[in-house]
Amino acid sequence: MNPKISEQQQSKPAYIYVRQSTLAQVRHHQESTERQYALRKKALELGWSETSIRILDRDLGVSGAHTTGRADFKTLVADVSMGQVGAVFALEASRLARSNVDWHRLLELCALTRTLVIDEDGSYDPADFNDGLLLGLKGTMAQAELHFLRARLLGGKLNKAQKGELRFPLPVGFCHDEDGHIVPDPDEEVRGAVSLVFRLFRETGSAFAVVQNFARRALRFPKRAYGGAWNGKLVWGRLTHTRVLCMLKNPSYAGVYVFGRYQYHQKISTTGEIQKKMRAVPMPDWRVQLRQHHDGYLSWDEFLENGKRLEKNRTNGEATMLSGPAREGLALLQGLLLCGNCGHAITARYTGNGGIYPTYLCNRQRREGLATKDCMSFRCGLLDAAVSEEVLKVLRPAELQLALAALQELETRDQGILRQWQMRLERAEYEAALAERRYQEVDPSNRLVANTLERRWNETLLHLQDLKKQAADFQRKEARVFTPEQKAKVLALARDFPRLWHAPSTQAKDRKRMLRLLIKDITVNKLIEQRQLSVHLRWQGGACTDLFVQIPPSAAGRHRYRSPIVDRIRDLACSLLDAQIADRLNREGCTSAKGKSYTAKMIRWIRWRYQIPLARLKKPEEMTVQQVAKQFGVSDGVVYYWVEHNVIQARRLNPGMPCWITLTAADERKLRDWVRNSSRIHSVS
Repeated sequence: MNPKISEQQQSKPAYIYVRQSTLAQVRHHQESTERQYALRKKALELGWSETSIRILDRDLGVSGAHTTGRADFKTLVADVSMGQVGAVFALEASRLARSNVDWHRLLELCALTRTLVIDEDGSYDPADFNDGLLLGLKGTMAQAELHFLRARLLGGKLNKAQKGELRFPLPVGFCHDEDGHIVPDPDEEVRGAVSLVFRLFRETGSAFAVVQNFARRALRFPKRAYGGAWNGKLVWGRLTHTRVLCMLKNPSYAGVYVFGRYQYHQKISTTGEIQKKMRAVPMPDWRVQLRQHHDGYLSWDEFLENGKRLEKNRTNGEATMLSGPAREGLALLQGLLLCGNCGHAITARYTGNGGIYPTYLCNRQRREGLATKDCMSFRCGLLDAAVSEEVLKVLRPAELQLALAALQELETRDQGILRQWQMRLERAEYEAALAERRYQEVDPSNRLVANTLERRWNETLLHLQDLKKQAADFQRKEARVFTPEQKAKVLALARDFPRLWHAPSTQAKDRKRMLRLLIKDITVNKLIEQRQLSVHLRWQGGACTDLFVQIPPSAAGRHRYRSPIVDRIRDLACSLLDAQIADRLNREGCTSAKGKSYTAKMIRWIRWRYQIPLARLKKPEEMTVQQVAKQFGVSDGVVYYWVEHNVIQARRLNPGMPCWITLTAADERKLRDWVRNSSRIHSVS
């Protein structure tokens, strides 16, 4: 009987903790598992009954470096802290925990609750100083052992990777030969599908456009299974956006051997547990990078350029970056314009019903609070037309070369797509022939197997027939350049490049792609006083062109009277009335801002708008209303009353002009008598 084991401890259950770090160890190292389960026999020998022994084995295949995912270890710690465990059995200290934090935490709880720790070497009481010291050393050695093992394994992997010999799952399109070298996949259909992805991205500049092209043409894309019963088998399915992004970011397709593209990093979760996450590592921090290691599908420079394109395609990137792919909007220069005021990218905005009024806008400084108004804003059609005209002028000498290049590109594209369909049909014919051969080789008397093989043969024949129908439909719908007549039409259309550019069938996205092949960026300044756009074009070859585009007047400005007309009316107003001025201008053939004949009302509004004074046409004997009121000592209102009731005679040239009054001697006597005899008129001093 062990003196360290008391009756109080034997009255509590004995916990046997079983753990191995990986599922591979559980599957292939079963001796260790058997030794851990054999601890039950040791617990029985030390005095625990069969019913008081509890085995915790749910942590098999889980690493002991941390507590995340170790449900039984958490159960063990909880029960020990509540004093419900008499002893903890483990094969060795590393089985309980590889982390000193978890190990010493468990020992501290065992010491407080008088729980024993028992392994193959003996029994330990954590409350005893010597036993606690020995268990602490065992935990430290277990953690050190984990460090040495990890350093040894990672060092070996890194050393092998530096020689380019470390093998890992290859991306689709590559495989290992008999000597372990990385070579392109021997399956021609696989290589064709991978090459088509990079060629379509080169043409469209968008990963999503590549996916759309594959879906529109009903093309499949392969992936190779790793592990399990399907190890090494090709599985064909649809191409996804995620797979295209992974291919474009994988340097293996550029013939580069890379180790260390992804690394684990630890962080503390919201529940307080340590979690390991995989994250991408920047290119300068890759541990191994061996260029020209194997044959690739594209060059290293093209791989870097693809990465820049993907970065520019991000819609959540910095606003100073020019957007990359050509999109469907009507703004042809979207993604090419730079503000000459703040240096940021000018964006496109679509207004009106259905977005039919595209506008270029730079509001970066206003959005950041650096200014109170936008840098500039103008309609797209004004600048698009000027830049398009300049592009057509530049391309005119190279129209024949463009025609030949376009024809060759069309033929190459169609041949590549048709080749994919042909290889797909060849694969289906091979599968049908293989199913037929298997059916013919089976023993006819074994009807159970023969029926299954016959059904599989029929299914492959139906699949082949359906595939041939799809291929025929595709060939009928897709436009290809094969006949001499079709080639002549394409050459004639390409020679007349302006007609092709302005054709209704040419989409805005295609025009944008052509512009991006020629123009690197365009810097725009808006000259307010001159009502002009100062445009600086920077071509892809490095040459520069400066343009000045006149901004048309606004709607109000188009109806504004020009300075010559206003000056002419100012001169005529010195001697003519409004109606006379209108008649004179109509006789001279002048029209209003809206193209109508002049009227006295128009002339009166022009004089009010431009502060043109009235003509001085008053006769010497005529008096103003104020003069008459002063002469008879009455108010102006009394004089206006006399005028309205024809008591005195007054002359007014135009509505709104002053009244000019002529008084005779009889009028003066009559008015004086009126004032003297009236009880309502009071003298005005």
